[in-house]
Amino acid sequence: MTSTTDTRPRRTFAVISHPDAGKSTLTEALALHARVISEAGAVHGKAGRRGTVSDWMEMERSRGISITSAALQFDYRDHVVNLVDTPGHSDFSEDTYRVLSAVDSAVMLVDAAKGLEPQTLKLFQVCAHRGIPVVTVINKWDRPGLDALELMDEIEKEIGLKPTPLTWPVGQSGEFQGVLDRRSGDFIHFTRTAGGATRAPERHVPADEAGAMAGDAWEAALEGHELLEMDGADHDQERFLAGRTTPVLFASALQNFGVAQLLEVLLELAPPPSATEAVDGTRREVDEDFSAFVFKVQSGMDTNHRDRLAYARVCSGVFHRGMVVNHGETGKPFATKYAQAVFGRERSVVETALPGDIVGLVNASALRVGDTIYEGRPVRYPPIASFAPEHFMSARAADTGRYKQFRRGIEQMDQEGVVQVLRSDLRGDQAPVLAAVGPMQFEVVSARMESEYGAAIRLERLDYQLAMLTDADGVEALGTVRGVEVMRRSDGAYLALFPDKWRAHTAKRDHPDILLEQLPASGG
Repeated sequence: MTSTTDTRPRRTFAVISHPDAGKSTLTEALALHARVISEAGAVHGKAGRRGTVSDWMEMERSRGISITSAALQFDYRDHVVNLVDTPGHSDFSEDTYRVLSAVDSAVMLVDAAKGLEPQTLKLFQVCAHRGIPVVTVINKWDRPGLDALELMDEIEKEIGLKPTPLTWPVGQSGEFQGVLDRRSGDFIHFTRTAGGATRAPERHVPADEAGAMAGDAWEAALEGHELLEMDGADHDQERFLAGRTTPVLFASALQNFGVAQLLEVLLELAPPPSATEAVDGTRREVDEDFSAFVFKVQSGMDTNHRDRLAYARVCSGVFHRGMVVNHGETGKPFATKYAQAVFGRERSVVETALPGDIVGLVNASALRVGDTIYEGRPVRYPPIASFAPEHFMSARAADTGRYKQFRRGIEQMDQEGVVQVLRSDLRGDQAPVLAAVGPMQFEVVSARMESEYGAAIRLERLDYQLAMLTDADGVEALGTVRGVEVMRRSDGAYLALFPDKWRAHTAKRDHPDILLEQLPASGG
């Protein structure tokens, strides 16, 4: 960004998918088309292949998955596009949930051979809950897969949105020649490049010439288009924004086929930033005084930068680096002298930002996930709910002489939301309980505690499978129930831990006056 305020229209979106559907590859393909990078590479962590531009942690690089999230901002045509990257593994779905609170639309990436998979469905439900419009991309059409109409039926059946394809494949899966643009009628022909490393050349062929070029594949595409027309599967902007339909595009992110069409659709159809609802039910318009909310806290991103970043989505007004803002939770002011845009290992100073933009506030130690910052009229945005943890381990410092570093590291993991940290008088501060949605979160904690804090930890699995919200009365009543433990989370909430649903049911039956509620935003 430059020092002058860039007032071009914004589009802020995230890509949701099941692991291995091609999310990281699509991220690179989008960056390639926007000329953020000059050459794309395969991103599956195989020998001799580099990681995607958004991945930085060693575990991400070795396994070819995204664990952390970052924000890539780029110019495309006359717009500023913010792509908020999301973790690609189901164990980190809570972090993805937080990221989805910061976007205006989502791209649902579907593997042409596998169709809708469990993690995709789970993340779609989050989008539906938040009212986020969804654009669907059928990826990997260059490989053998399911029938296109079969995929459309599956989408409508599984997620309840009517697919309204904007493009239709010319050539069955595995024989991808290009797409029929259903609105213009043109044949967009794609040409492969070596390894898909550069932008795929496109040729727009008029419909009356397409038959001679693509033969039977074009005729089959026309038949599919006509069937869709008869079924009323044409795009309607109002129904799309209302969450009743999903525009569909066919692509191969690895070959860079269909990526330009996705960018055009995002600019044309995806909603811009709009008013944000506050805790008190009022709405903060985008042209009011500055406000933003924190959706992620991250540290240890680069050994050269031992700092802590709070990622904030601008909701209203204009952010200027150095401005003094108020912290919604405490009312205290603080200066924003150090503000950055971060993607992978690349950092750049942010001077100004508008609604929809993502700002990384450096060393803003007071900020937590879900916090609001503002200027002018006070505002607080709704906090981001936590998922119900399903895995629990007690943690101890492997070297008691490193307890100070252990305590500091656990506190940082807690503030970032890498895991939920639970404590009780019984266990003491030296053996907190780490609670997670997925077991890989514990691996991240172990790796980061050792590499960033020099405090190796010992983890011991606990035989709990369920956590429920309770209160101070519940602490006393449940404290004597065999197999049940009540602990306190850092946000002050009391959680009752149960070995199974049967024990929780029994506790509710035996203590009908005690608060026992399912946690919001359950990961199940």
